[in-house]
Amino acid sequence: MCAVAALLLASPSTGATQESADAPKLALQRFHPSQAGDRLFGVQSPFVAGHVTAHAVLMFDYAHNPLVVRDADGKSLGSIVDNQMFAHVNASFALWNRLQINVNLPLALVQTGENPAVDGRTFASPSGFALGDIRFGGRLRIIGDYYDAFQLGIGGYAWVPSGGGNFVTDGTVRGLPQLIIGGRLGKSMYTVAAGPELRPKQNLYGAVDQGAMITGGLGYAVFLGEEENIQLGGEATMSTVLSNPTMYNTNAELLFSGRFRFMKVLEAGIGAGPGLVGGVGTPDVRVVALFGYSPPVKKEIDTDGDGIFDSQDACRLEPGVPSDDKSKHGCPLPKDKDGDGIADAQDACIDVPGVKSDLAHKNGCPPDKDGDGIVDGKDACVDVPGVANDDAKKNGCPPDKDGDGIIDALDACVDVPGVTNDDAKKNGCPPDRDGDGVFDKDDACADIPGIKTEDPATNGCPGDSDGDKIRDDKDACPNEKGAADADPKQNGCPKAVRVTETEVIILQQVQFDTAKSTIKKVSDQLLDEVAGVLKEHPEIVRIEVQGHTDDRGAKKMNEKLSDDRAKAVMAALVKRGIDAGRLSAKGYGPNVPVGDNKTDEGRQKNRRVQFVILEKKPKAAPKP
Repeated sequence: MCAVAALLLASPSTGATQESADAPKLALQRFHPSQAGDRLFGVQSPFVAGHVTAHAVLMFDYAHNPLVVRDADGKSLGSIVDNQMFAHVNASFALWNRLQINVNLPLALVQTGENPAVDGRTFASPSGFALGDIRFGGRLRIIGDYYDAFQLGIGGYAWVPSGGGNFVTDGTVRGLPQLIIGGRLGKSMYTVAAGPELRPKQNLYGAVDQGAMITGGLGYAVFLGEEENIQLGGEATMSTVLSNPTMYNTNAELLFSGRFRFMKVLEAGIGAGPGLVGGVGTPDVRVVALFGYSPPVKKEIDTDGDGIFDSQDACRLEPGVPSDDKSKHGCPLPKDKDGDGIADAQDACIDVPGVKSDLAHKNGCPPDKDGDGIVDGKDACVDVPGVANDDAKKNGCPPDKDGDGIIDALDACVDVPGVTNDDAKKNGCPPDRDGDGVFDKDDACADIPGIKTEDPATNGCPGDSDGDKIRDDKDACPNEKGAADADPKQNGCPKAVRVTETEVIILQQVQFDTAKSTIKKVSDQLLDEVAGVLKEHPEIVRIEVQGHTDDRGAKKMNEKLSDDRAKAVMAALVKRGIDAGRLSAKGYGPNVPVGDNKTDEGRQKNRRVQFVILEKKPKAAPKP
């Protein structure tokens, strides 16, 4: 094609002077191989074929007369480049059917020219092998699947100045971003790609402006065969500079091609077509061939029309819905009578909307948080297991038999309404201020601890331990029968006898005849009281009756006299009904004085009878 005619018009004849025109730094080739995996030779597709999928192509591109000097009438004056053939090592890597990266290594295998001389100027032609600019590409699919009628993507190329010779590199970085539209129409496909080609501005041989261009292409192909392993198509490419476009810096080509796929993943193809405009880099004819590895994209079929392809549809003959479970993906939703999202087959309550549960007998049933069989919507106590109740305010709550607001499980008095108490043994029981176990409402002595009785007048009041009809709280001697006395310190106390932990104390002395062991009549009442006290205190197991004297007279005689008197008192108690086994008698003479024998008062104290407790057993609780 006519590529440098403007040079002749702009440059006067130099006569006999010979001038050499150096070969420029120019990437002459206007054919840009599409990315490996695409369906056309020079127009890229919007789709990205595969996930973690590699594609590789070895493509050969031959251009005849891409740069020729012609006169104003179009007559060829010689070819600067008459043959240029590249081998392109082209590889792509696809991810997620959406993102693709590509690299293309161009190798100029053949470059020849005639070194034409025009009006004294010689134009140097290339020769031999040269490495072209390595191209890096990328593409992002935005809309559409492989078999969709409309697909949209963005992509582009960037060339790095790795070329090692004239006519194979601009000597600087170039770029070509493109918007890509395409799609499948039955057994055919189409694609359109266009964008600005960013490259350095220069004037070729002082005649043709080069620089940034608008570059685009469109293509169409049909597929033959049941497996679409034969492809026939055509494509057109065009580019022109953005500044001062002319026919000499505008390029347009057609390419008709065929491809054949074999062994499923391998394909071979060949194409050829003419140049249409005489711009720099447009050949008379271009021939391309390829051999490549490119796994096919399987056509997805949706037999049941549910939008889920058969390859993923577990129920491909009946419309269904998506599911994360592969065994259910594309299958109809199971019957769900109550519409709670749980299939009737798994729903334990098919007529009532419910919730999922790991327990089969609860799955699909309304929630029952506390598991008491009363659903939360009707359970007044959702967090605590309870029982059914006609009262909506109590339904599902724990039982409260006495209705005091304290559930039976925590109520120490389930049959009697009561009040709360920190003491678990009293919680839910009626008040008992004195803590005697008799509730205040029944306690005749609510503020004084007492005992239970059948008599409402004494129930809850202190007992009468000694049975002398004087209440223990008012009895100065609650363990001995006594008589009422206006003196609180004497009230309920016997007049002559007291019981301590170690001794039965008599407040009067047993009277004996002088120097004898004979008990005087005046002491009968005293001994009666002593016998009565011993009967009232069966816990006193053994007691020693002791006789004591003062120190006047012979010691031996006093010891015998005291022993005789002790035995006489013991005999008097046995006579009054005291078991002799509980008693023992011993005389101590003057050996254990309690007073001063030098005074009459002291000697009087020393002449005495004592009742010392030797053994006791625990006292039985008083009867109410």
